[in-house]
Amino acid sequence: MKYSYYPGCTLKTKAKELDRYGRLSAAKLGVELEEIENWQCCGAVYPQAEDEIATKLSAVRTLDAAKQKGQELVTLCSACHHVLKRVNHDMRENEYIRTRANNYMKLDTPYAGETSVIHYLELLRDRVGFDNLKQAVVNPLKGVKIAAYYGCLLLRPSGVMAFDDPENPTVIEDFIKAIGATPVTYSQRNECCGGYIAMEDKGAAQKRVDVILSSAKDAGADLIITACPLCMYNLDANATEAHLPVKYFTELLADALGVKEED
Repeated sequence: MKYSYYPGCTLKTKAKELDRYGRLSAAKLGVELEEIENWQCCGAVYPQAEDEIATKLSAVRTLDAAKQKGQELVTLCSACHHVLKRVNHDMRENEYIRTRANNYMKLDTPYAGETSVIHYLELLRDRVGFDNLKQAVVNPLKGVKIAAYYGCLLLRPSGVMAFDDPENPTVIEDFIKAIGATPVTYSQRNECCGGYIAMEDKGAAQKRVDVILSSAKDAGADLIITACPLCMYNLDANATEAHLPVKYFTELLADALGVKEED
C-alpha cells in the first residue's frame, strides 16, 4: 500500500519523534508513505472567509501533488488534516474558490478536489484494518486504561470531515483495543481543549484542560492519548489541578508493534 504523506510543520520540528513513530509503524504494517516534495505549511487554521484564497494555496499545492501521483493523501496531525480536508472540499464544491485558486496556481490541469484525504487513524481503520493491526502487535498494552481525546478538529464540521460519529466516535477507542489496552470513555473527550486561545487567555485554556483531565481521571484512566500535537502540548503544559500522562497515539502504536524498541 503506497500513499502520499503530508507530515506538517510540528511533526517535522518539535514533535519529529512522533512523525518517526508513525513512519516506522506504517512500514511495519506494509504501508509506504511517500512524503510530498517541497510541501509548505498548511496554515494551521482553516480560513473561514470565502474570499480568503491566498492562505488556501499551500493546501491546494499539496493536494494537487498527491493527485499527480494518483495516490490518497495521508495526514498525521489533526490540524493539518482539518485544513487539507476542508480546502479539498472547497475545491470540489465551491466554484468561486476553485476558480480563483486555480487562477493563482496556474496549474497545467486545474485542481478540482480529486484527491482523497485520510487521517492516519482512518488508514489504520479502513485500509490496514484493526484486526490486522491486532495481529501485528508484539507488545500488547495489557491492563493499561487509556482515555481517547478527540478534540475539535477531527470531528467537525462532520459533513465535511466525515471522520466518525461527531457525538459518539469510536475510532480511537477501537485503536486502543487493537493495541491490547482498555479504552476509558468519559464526558469531555470531544470537547475543545482551548489550545487556540492559550496565548491570548491562558487561564481559560487551563480551565478547559483541567476539566478534560479531571473527567478522564475520574473515569479511571491511566493516561490520555490524542492525534493533535497542539492538543497534546496544551493538555500537558496547561494542566494546573488534574494531571495525567499525555501521549500521541503513534508513540503507543510504535510501542505495541515493537518498532520503538527496535529504533
